[in-house]
Amino acid sequence: MGSGMIRSLSQAAQAVGGTLIGPDAPLEGPVVTDSRQAAPGSLFVAVAGERTDGHAHLASAAALGAVGALVSDLDAARQGLAGQDSPDSQDSRGGDEPPLGLILVSDTVEALGALARTHLARLRAAARDRGSDLSVVAMTGSVGKTTTKDLTRQLLAAAGPTVAPRASFNNEIGLPLTVLEADESTRYLVLEMGASGPGHIAYLTDIAPLDAAAILMIGHAHMGGFGSIEGVAQAKAEILDGLEPHGTALLNADDPRTAALADRAPGEVLTFSRQGPADIRAQGVELGQGARASFDLILPGLEGPRRLTLAVAGEHNVSNALAAAGLALAAGVPADLIAEQLAAVSIESPHRMDIQTLGGDLLLIDDSYNANIDSMTAALAALPDLAAQRRRVVVVSEMLELGESSQADHRRTGELAHQAGAALLIGIGEGTAPALKAAGALGTRTLAFPDAATAIDQIGTLLQDGDAVLVKGSNGSGAWRLADHLKEARPR
Repeated sequence: MGSGMIRSLSQAAQAVGGTLIGPDAPLEGPVVTDSRQAAPGSLFVAVAGERTDGHAHLASAAALGAVGALVSDLDAARQGLAGQDSPDSQDSRGGDEPPLGLILVSDTVEALGALARTHLARLRAAARDRGSDLSVVAMTGSVGKTTTKDLTRQLLAAAGPTVAPRASFNNEIGLPLTVLEADESTRYLVLEMGASGPGHIAYLTDIAPLDAAAILMIGHAHMGGFGSIEGVAQAKAEILDGLEPHGTALLNADDPRTAALADRAPGEVLTFSRQGPADIRAQGVELGQGARASFDLILPGLEGPRRLTLAVAGEHNVSNALAAAGLALAAGVPADLIAEQLAAVSIESPHRMDIQTLGGDLLLIDDSYNANIDSMTAALAALPDLAAQRRRVVVVSEMLELGESSQADHRRTGELAHQAGAALLIGIGEGTAPALKAAGALGTRTLAFPDAATAIDQIGTLLQDGDAVLVKGSNGSGAWRLADHLKEARPR
């Protein structure tokens, strides 16, 4: 927790309403949910997940220097500390003081959220006492969250000390872990908020009320958890309810469902657009070499339009760049500094439009972290400009959590791959069958593999030097494994 405001196990127990069992100790390291990331002075949060129970890893965390743990099962915690799995462990029955402080709570994930909530509230109060600010900004949307987070982080970091999530830490565990990385030196806190059902974002904004919030797009991600596109809209709108009374809402004017939420905002609303009227907009968008967009940036506070070329590829990233600019502006960064930095910002998180030339002049477009029909459409739209004269190969794994739209969205993927000029469409997993059938009917060569491991075994025989390969799919369906394999198999 660094130099944060909660500096001991006893203070942490008080903040979460838990009972401290065992020795008190100073908290001088990070708060972690992965025992392998523990360090001297750490607080380990034992989360009972689908694959493993964190209580079983307490000994590992202690060995790396953790001084305390949030636990919900005292017997399991004692067994974990003893390095034993058996409920008959003698130590699990005993009342001996554990070697590290255990904070007993009913739910460790909720306690993690409570700890982050208290930590942030105290940091904000301390900043006010110093006559300073701690601005908290966040974004949500069906596509573009993590890219926009990366771009926003860099714009804010140019103006002051900034904390932002690693990768895609956007849920009830990742978000509080990010909040807990902030300390008294932090000027800007960037948060990404995901949702796979109603109430998820409201829970996150309860932990971290916002000074600025962006809704990027209301699309078809996680449709299975919402039932309808209207359900998605209502869930994303929760981020506006989480704004402070003085907070600024940033809305995508190009998406009618997002723009319609303006009345939900408690205060100022800024709009952004890459194709029409808005407070923050791009005029004269042109795609150049490597599918990089050039445009005139219109931004409140600038004396006039500012021509720039983005370092990130794909026309869809113009919207993400405008959203990042708007969040930075709402956080108080001068418009001139934003315009100066925007051309240089890049995507920092893995598997998101990561474009590399590999051995054999193979152009890999790795956009494999996640997928829905909106992000699939954007990636395939960028492929012709990125590939230029190269042969185009598209590898897709199943798009998950789409609900009733799954078959139609996969069919559309096949049609889009054909329109993008794919010479070969490779599908990983049974769920991609509609895509292969649709593309095949239009004359594109297709090939199906049951899983990523099989595709990895065969991919070397299917690619030619000089090809352009787009790899896209949901994280859980494994396309990213094939992308990683290509990077290893074809070093530059």
